[in-house]
Amino acid sequence: MNLLAPAGGAALAADGAQAAPAVLAQAGSTAGVLQLAAGDAAQFAAGSIIAVDADYTGQTGFVGASIAGAYLRQPLNDVDYIRRVTFNVGLVSRVDGTTLTLAQALPGGTPAAGAKLQAVTGFVDREGGTFYQEWSALFVIAGVQRERIFFHYPRLQTLGGAEESFQPFDTRSGLTQSLLKGRFMALPVTDPLDGERVLCYRSFLPAPLALV
Repeated sequence: MNLLAPAGGAALAADGAQAAPAVLAQAGSTAGVLQLAAGDAAQFAAGSIIAVDADYTGQTGFVGASIAGAYLRQPLNDVDYIRRVTFNVGLVSRVDGTTLTLAQALPGGTPAAGAKLQAVTGFVDREGGTFYQEWSALFVIAGVQRERIFFHYPRLQTLGGAEESFQPFDTRSGLTQSLLKGRFMALPVTDPLDGERVLCYRSFLPAPLALV
């Protein structure tokens, strides 16, 4: 979750205090350049992280631009909730008058009409809950003759939180490397070709000019 910059005097909370008011992305904004009203851009500076998404208006189900950040089973009262969970975040590289230029394009593309932005001060992860983010994965094995084998998992769900372990490079210098491990469960999808339920697609791409 995104820790939104708090409003002045807001009571602290484990997953973010009441946030400072969001500002509206104006017409002409793109995925990499955001246009703001006069005075709004002064709230942001180069190096700031921002979350860009719609106001929460009481809807249920999946919420969040481009990639769903959460699934709500009941309405909430937090107008900033979608921006708290959205993956549509970016780093401000430059501020020119009323224009924010981002270091890279927003994952959700050009903001939808009515999208607003707020400063993000950090991120928090919660253990437990009822919403489990799903992913997809493509693994590639390259052969010595330029052939390739692909393993495509359309739906993966994490079986545990992120876990890091550290291994020393050189005990004399104190350098270490971090290994990030992940455990996933493959979930079925319906193949539109024939309606069969499948977990994984395994494909083989022959080497150029190889005999079949």
